[in-house]
This record gives sequence, C-alpha cells and structure tokens, in this order.
Amino acid sequence: MGESSGSVSIDVERIFFGGKEHLIQTNHGPVSVAVYGDQDKPALITYPDVALNYMSCFQGLFFCPEAASLLLHNFCIYHINPPGHELGAASISPNLSVPSVDDLADQIAGVLDFFGLGAVMCLGVTAGAYILTLFATKYRERVIGLMLVSPLCKAPSWTEWLYYKVMSNLLYFYGMCSLVKECLLQRYFSKAIRGSAQVPESDIVQACRSLLDEKQSTNVWRFLQSINGRYDDLTERLKKLQCRTLIFVGESSPFHSEALHMTSKLDRRFSALVEVQACGSVVTEEQPHAMLIPMEYFLMAYGLYRPYQLTGSPRSPLSPTCISPELLSPESMGIKLKPIKTRLSSMV
Repeated sequence: MGESSGSVSIDVERIFFGGKEHLIQTNHGPVSVAVYGDQDKPALITYPDVALNYMSCFQGLFFCPEAASLLLHNFCIYHINPPGHELGAASISPNLSVPSVDDLADQIAGVLDFFGLGAVMCLGVTAGAYILTLFATKYRERVIGLMLVSPLCKAPSWTEWLYYKVMSNLLYFYGMCSLVKECLLQRYFSKAIRGSAQVPESDIVQACRSLLDEKQSTNVWRFLQSINGRYDDLTERLKKLQCRTLIFVGESSPFHSEALHMTSKLDRRFSALVEVQACGSVVTEEQPHAMLIPMEYFLMAYGLYRPYQLTGSPRSPLSPTCISPELLSPESMGIKLKPIKTRLSSMV
C-alpha cells in the first residue's frame, strides 16, 4: 500500500442535485466530492475526464434507469471532481503549483480516509481512468475492482504531448475559446454525434458545449497540465494489480489503441474488454446502455445484483473472496475473450 495520505478536514458541505457535496481539504489541496446514497453500502468512486465533472461525465449513465438501479441499489456513490472542476468552482490561484498525477492519486486516498472507507470499486473515464489506475497500483489493498472507460495507462506519446501542449497554451492565453472546445469535443465524442454541415450536433454535444463555457479555464489548464505531464508508464504495474478490471472503449475514441494495449497487459483471467461501436471516448454519456449488461455480469461476481434479482440483503458485502475462482473468469462475467461489439442499432 502507498504512504498514508495524512489528515483531512472538511471546509464546506451542501446539498446539491439530491446528493451531499463536500469540499475536503487534503494534504494535496482541496477536492470536491458529491455523495449519493446510503453510506452503509459499499463505496463506488468515480473520476471524470479533463474539463468534465461528475454531472457532465456520468449523468448519462446514472440517468439510465437500469444502470441507476444497478449502481445506486448496491453502492454509495462518491463522485470525486478534479480540483476546480466542480459546478460553480472559483478560479484556482495561479500561485499554487500544478499537482502531479501522483498528488491526485494520493488525494483520493485522503478522501477515502475522510469517509472511513476501506476497499472500494472505481469507475473512471480517460484521464480519470488513469488517475484511478495509478491509485490502484499505489494502494492495492484499497481497490477491489476497476471499471475503466477509454483509459490511459502509458506516458503520452510525442504527438499527444504536443497536441495537448498546444491546447494548454490556448487555454492559458485565450481561455475556453471555440478551438479548445472543439478539441475537447473531439476527445469525448464520435464524429457521428458531433454533427456536420448536413447533420446538426446531438443534444449531448450541445449540453457539453454549454457546460464547457461555464468552466474556469485556469482550472482546466491545471488538470490538463497534470495529465499531460504523466511520465509514469503503468504497463508494468498492471501485472501487480490485485483487482478485477472491466474496460470499455468506443471504437471511435482517440484512445482506442491505448485501451487495447492496456487490456493485453492485464491478467486475462480477471479482466475483460468491451468495444462499443459508433462511439467516442465518453461511453458513459454517448452510449450508456452499452455498459449495462457487462457491468451487471462484472458485479455479479461480487454478490451484487440489480434489485429484481436480489434474493438476500441489498447490502451484500463487496468482497469476491466468497466467490469460487470460476466466477472470476471473463466467461463467467458473460464477456467473451474476443471483444464484444455493441451496435448502435441495438439501443434503439
């Protein structure tokens, strides 16, 4: 396990969109955490991608009734926002140093300490998936499962580094300008829903564009700097993970090859890949229904079920130790070793 994250304290607590939002001071700076559900239940930690927060990154998934019944019935959800990405966040002082990805991972440990949480389930998207994977490699005993969407695990290539360096400079000098927004929307969504001269962009993209307008550009710049400065390649550390892993990736995601690489390095007995056709990186927003069945089978190995399937207490222990080894295989999860193809037409 990693080093202790030290003491944490709470600055602000407020009721927000049906959840309770906490602003927690950690040894690596303040972090906003929105808590939904019964805190006696097992914990599910979420972490979004760059320039997104829990509302803009996960609302599609949690507004999907079947997914909500699966996740909220079995878990208390702890949505962690990157520093300064919460709704209504003020601009972070330019005098403060930019946190490293290690700082952000240790910050999660501080959040878990504050809430008195032990081993947790994690759900992250792209940059958030990297932070949670890094956390899982540093604090192995504190993560019991990873659900990763279009994840990163390697250090940035020169091409990626240069691309996001240019975006960082645009953010720094011009703020959340139209060019930065277009770059971010290309990062998140497939071309099909971003629209064209003949086809208008979808409501999802329009809503995301509006939310980007509300972001403090300095705060987005800081998180982009953190993630673009990730010099640790987690590939070798993946072999030491002690948890099961489920990876989703959109076939149109710029990070599709990275997800395939990551999958190839994980123990195939305890991991599975779901490729979603006609989808970009943020599967949680673009095609959340495609995540439901794989997640359901994944969680069954932990004794967790959708409400209509329950035969015992809804507070099933989040522990795979009572499950036979056969149930930890991808086949038992209903997931083939060959990636699943989820077609857009199946959702209509």
